[in-house]
Amino acid sequence: LLSRCSNPCSCFSFFFLDNIRLSSCKEEIKPASRAGPQLSPSDFLDKLMGRTSGYDARIRPNFKGPPVNVTCNIFINSFGSITETTMDYRLNVFLRQNWNDPRLAYSEYPDNSLDLDPSMLDSIWKPDLFFANEKGANFHEVTTDNKLLRIFQDGSVLYSIRLTLILSCPMDLKNFPMDIQTCTMQLESFGYTMNDLIFEWLSENPVQVADDLTLPQFVLKEEKDLGYCTKHYNTGKFTCIEVKFHLERQMGYYLIQMYIPSLLIVILSWVSFWINMDAAPARVGLGITTVLTMTTQSSGSRASLPKVINFAVFLWIVWQGVRLILRCDLCGIFIFYNNWQKPLKGTVGVYQYLLLAASQKK
Repeated sequence: LLSRCSNPCSCFSFFFLDNIRLSSCKEEIKPASRAGPQLSPSDFLDKLMGRTSGYDARIRPNFKGPPVNVTCNIFINSFGSITETTMDYRLNVFLRQNWNDPRLAYSEYPDNSLDLDPSMLDSIWKPDLFFANEKGANFHEVTTDNKLLRIFQDGSVLYSIRLTLILSCPMDLKNFPMDIQTCTMQLESFGYTMNDLIFEWLSENPVQVADDLTLPQFVLKEEKDLGYCTKHYNTGKFTCIEVKFHLERQMGYYLIQMYIPSLLIVILSWVSFWINMDAAPARVGLGITTVLTMTTQSSGSRASLPKVINFAVFLWIVWQGVRLILRCDLCGIFIFYNNWQKPLKGTVGVYQYLLLAASQKK
């Protein structure tokens, strides 16, 4: 090559530059072949939240800094067992909480999110949420713990759990059975004040209801009132959010089981006005039967209601007594009229018997 070149110096420089380019290309290719192996999922989790990571689940995110904002939303699977005697209701829900923990942010793993086993919940910090108006609750463990834990690359955490709750629902029964009840669910922090933790509802569809959800005696209205119920105690101010469910009672059951039978019994009692006055057993038997039937029906209807009384119920009881007295007076007037019009034939009428007794004394 040098013998063919007219200028040996230029040929030598060209040969030297070609060797440098080849060597640089080889150097660029070599690092790709020597790249280290990727972290396994187990090693990655140990590095993220294991003992060697320095993560402490006892300390909240942003410790000594701004409060942690926890966004909540619920999905209602079933809604029922609304009991007037104990004034509570039962429902099955998915409770979802979302917050950000900067200590759990990662970039070493390619996935945007990680779905972890529920046993990893003990390794991270969680909000201390509880239901303020709860009477009873239980978790679901069939066939495994019904819990979901998902961590995103920016440190956001999604925690979902399935619960069955029995919540208190004070009821106003003045308009029973044509009433509309409002039942509340309150989500509150137990130990963290508002300086450390704040609950808020999800901006879009915070309360979702299953499409096939039906109630036997009530109609669950679509509008649901969302709001805050911040609690002030001696120990501080605690965050609280609530949702109000509006339940309208259906009258079909009470119309068939109470109103129509009562109407028929009252109409049946009027038959005694057309029974012959001489048929005393029939008149007495029919009157006693109607009174006992009304008493039994009233006792059965009160068995499903709480043992409380209000002004409307008191007026209803007074009206029932007045109606019974008026009905007895009407029966007496009817009997008196019959006895006054008909002559004495074998059987002495009540009014005529009193007149005879008075005349004999004179």
